[in-house]
Amino acid sequence: MTTSSKGLFLNQRKYIVNLFQDAKMLYTKPFVTLLNIKLTPDSSSEPLASYNHYQKIVGKLIYLTITRPDITFVVNLVSQYIHPPTIQHLSMVNCILQYLKGTIDRGTVLTCNGHTNIMGYFDSNWARNSLDRRSTTRYLMFVGGNLVSWKRKKKQLVVACSSAEAEYHAMTFAVCELFWLKNFLADLGFPHVTPMQLFCDDQATKHIASNSVFHERTKHIVDCHYIRQQVQAKFIQPQHVCSHDQLVDVLTKVLPSTQFHRLVSKLRSINLLDPA
Repeated sequence: MTTSSKGLFLNQRKYIVNLFQDAKMLYTKPFVTLLNIKLTPDSSSEPLASYNHYQKIVGKLIYLTITRPDITFVVNLVSQYIHPPTIQHLSMVNCILQYLKGTIDRGTVLTCNGHTNIMGYFDSNWARNSLDRRSTTRYLMFVGGNLVSWKRKKKQLVVACSSAEAEYHAMTFAVCELFWLKNFLADLGFPHVTPMQLFCDDQATKHIASNSVFHERTKHIVDCHYIRQQVQAKFIQPQHVCSHDQLVDVLTKVLPSTQFHRLVSKLRSINLLDPA
């Protein structure tokens, strides 16, 4: 961690160097962007003779996501194949390490912006799990303009009947996180009185939360009553964001290089070696 009059810079450079030593990749070729690779179960790929090395490196990568939200998506991918991994999976882990080699000075910036406003972004992945068709939830939370909390994947407890319902369940998880942050700030002596903004790229979800006309059509969604209560009390203010500016996409999919770096910069993740 580096401190200055402008704020804090959280970086795990030494940890990454030790990771290269453990993986025996100190002299690997660096990458400055993540490759467009998607892991899939491949029966033709040869299993690794020993899983210990793969599991050890992936475990260290998971810890690294504390200050590196830009690798959260790919680390989540490789962690799903912790047993039994194959050569294909190890190749992807090596690609992540090469990306870290090229961005070793990247870290998260925390600055004082003169306010403690709380805002969040959320999204869902409707029925993407092929086994039980449950949706997954992702969110990002900001306090005072700084990224403080994020979750890549949380499987919903119920099977959603539509994408709007899946988004609404995701909204419930996000609202609970917002209120936890609000109560935490209050305990620290920073009460939050302004509405907390919550951004999503689904118009239906915003209308269901804000418009009572939709209430009868969504009465089977238990979360609907909780969310509407918070909106009517002006604790929560739902906002729409276009898909191009949905910050949660960094945690959910492989993006084109230009869009990836643009969204990562909005997460206050910077590389000290990049030109100002």
